[in-house]
Amino acid sequence: MTSPKYQSVSVIGVGQMGHGISKNIDKVGMLKSLFDSNLNALSEFDDRNDIYINDLSNSIQSCDVFIFIVPSTKEILDFLFSNNTILKIKKNSIVIDLTTSNPEDSLKLSEDLYNNGLHYIDCGMTGGALGADKGSLTLMIGGENEIIEKVRPILESFTNSLFHVGKTGSGHALKLIHNMATHSIFLTTVEAVRSAEELGIDAEKVIEVFNSGNARSYISESRFPNHILSKKWDGRSRVSNLYKDLNMATTLLNKMDVKCPYGDLTTEILESAIKMDFEDTDFTKLFLEYYNLLDQ
Repeated sequence: MTSPKYQSVSVIGVGQMGHGISKNIDKVGMLKSLFDSNLNALSEFDDRNDIYINDLSNSIQSCDVFIFIVPSTKEILDFLFSNNTILKIKKNSIVIDLTTSNPEDSLKLSEDLYNNGLHYIDCGMTGGALGADKGSLTLMIGGENEIIEKVRPILESFTNSLFHVGKTGSGHALKLIHNMATHSIFLTTVEAVRSAEELGIDAEKVIEVFNSGNARSYISESRFPNHILSKKWDGRSRVSNLYKDLNMATTLLNKMDVKCPYGDLTTEILESAIKMDFEDTDFTKLFLEYYNLLDQ
C-alpha cells in the first residue's frame, strides 16, 4: 500500500466556521468530501461532482485527512464510532480536531484513534467566521510535530498563523485560556463604555479614545466599530458559545485548584444571559442588556 499523501480532505461540519474553511481548502484543490446534517449548509456544493456530500463509503475510501468543525468531542465520537466507522478509515489517516473541547477529552480521543491506527492533532482556532472566510485564522496546535508537518499545506490554506504550542491537548487548552481572556475583555469593555455613557460621554468617542490609548484591544478595534456601534449586531457567535467556552475553561481550572476570579465572574455574567433566554442571541447584543445581566 502506498503511503498517504495527505491531500484528500473530508470536512465534517459546514457551519459558520466550517463553510469558510471548506471553501479555502477547496481553493487549493484538496477538498474531497463534506458532511453536515443541515443540507442547506451543503447546497452550495450540490453541483460539484468532484466532492462527495454526506457519502460515508466513498469518503472513507478517498480521504486520508478528516477535519472536524463540530461543537464538541461528542460529535466526533458519534461520527467515528457509530457503525464502526473508525475501523473502515484508512490506517495512518489524520484527524484534525477544530472543536473547542476539554483537553482531557482530546487526549482520550487521541489515544482511542492511535489504538485504531489513526493520528490526531487538536487545533484551537481564533479569528471567527470572518477569519475562516478570509483564510486568516490563527491556530494553536497540540500534537506531534511530524504529524502537523504532514498536513501543514492544508492548515495554511485557511490560516495566517500556526503555533505548535505543545503536546496533545495543548491546543485546546490554550484555546480555552484564549477565550477566557477574550470574553472577559469583551465584557470589561462593554462595562467601560456603558459606564462612560452614564457619565454623558458618547460611546463612539470612548472607543476612539481607547483605540488611541492603552485600553485598545481587538474588541475595541473591531467588535465595537463593526458590530456594536454600527448596530449590525452580527458578531456571528451565539451567547451559548461564549458560555460553553468559559464554563469549560473555569471548570477545568477550578478542578486543578487554579484560581481564575476574572474568568469565574465572566462565566457568571454569561450564565445570567443564558437564564434570560439569550442563548441563541448574537453575543454583541449583550452590550444592550449589560445592566440587566447584573441584576440577575
